[in-house]
Formats: sequence, C-alpha cells, structure tokens
Amino acid sequence: MSKMQIIYTGELRNKATHYSGAELITDAPVDNHGKGESFSPTDLLCTSLGTCMITIMGIRAAKLGLAYEGVKAEVLKYMSIDLPRRVVKVKIRINMPANLKDAAERAEIEKAGLECPVALSLHPDIEQDVEFIYP
Repeated sequence: MSKMQIIYTGELRNKATHYSGAELITDAPVDNHGKGESFSPTDLLCTSLGTCMITIMGIRAAKLGLAYEGVKAEVLKYMSIDLPRRVVKVKIRINMPANLKDAAERAEIEKAGLECPVALSLHPDIEQDVEFIYP
C-alpha cells in the first residue's frame, strides 16, 4: 500500500504529496473553469498510463539485457463531448530505441507495456490507442 496526501489549496488547485515527500500541483483545465497552469487530474491519468507502460517495458528490456534509455512517448488525451465529462481515449506514441531489431524482443517488450498495471486498471470504455515507433 502507498499513501499520498492531497490538500485543496483553492481556485480549483490541489497539492498532492507522495510518501517520499515529492509534491505536485494539479489545476483544472481552462475548458473546465481552471487556469490550466499544471497537470489536470485527467492529464495525470493519461500521463500515468504512458509512464507506467514505459517503466514496465524498461523492466522487461533490463531482464532481456537490452539498452532502453532515451525512450520517449507522446500522450494525447481525448475528452467526451457529452456529459458526464470523462476521458474517452488515450493515444500514446512511443518512440522506441534503434537497438531493438529482433522481432521477438520487440513483441515481448510491447506486450509488457500493453499489460502494465495502469493499462489493466483503466475502465474498458477508455480506448487505449498505442503505437510503437521504431527508427
């Protein structure tokens, strides 16, 4: 179990503190009465998916003895146009390292990412559109 603390600081902002002491601020997006000056809660949801995928893929790459540094991802969040307001799709483009040339290793690492804890925790109505891009 992990414990985090969240304090509402006003003006639709929260300060979240991780048990390690690390802090982050969330802000409501401009299109939902906020200032959009930091990650919104739904931004964090989508960012969590991308970072979880890359982390789990890094674990698998390390087990295979493969270099994995420098992997980058672009995360796009799509919100519903109807009510209730919700994330309906997360599109993630992951730029993979050039050294991953073996098809079996690529498949194993990609599968690990697609089965990361966050991906498996999201509601099935949220579309997860993931693209792995190799040089």
